[in-house]
Amino acid sequence: QVQLVESGGGLAQPGGSLRLSCVASGFIPALYAIDWYRQASGQERERIARISSVGANYSEFADPVKGRFTISRDLAHNTVYLQLNNLKPEDTAVYYCKVQVDLLDYWGQGTQVIVSS
Repeated sequence: QVQLVESGGGLAQPGGSLRLSCVASGFIPALYAIDWYRQASGQERERIARISSVGANYSEFADPVKGRFTISRDLAHNTVYLQLNNLKPEDTAVYYCKVQVDLLDYWGQGTQVIVSS
């Protein structure tokens, strides 16, 4: 079955970096867009990045992270990475990856990112 497993979260200082991983199974990641969302305490979950299918070949980012976060894919390891650079305290949140397969949304369990000095 479709599964997504995130990892790589943790504590970072303002200005620091983290790399989040989303390992996919049960589907062919190259054929689907994969999104990263985040949810800060008391706030709604928001989409912050997308990497398209290989065929569509694009990525996009929400304004709060544009220019600081990048997204990439390692097809050999069925993994999508979200590189978080120049972190700010407002980036503190639980980060999730999501894929829609056959009109169903599948989410990972999330990985916590805390940005604090």
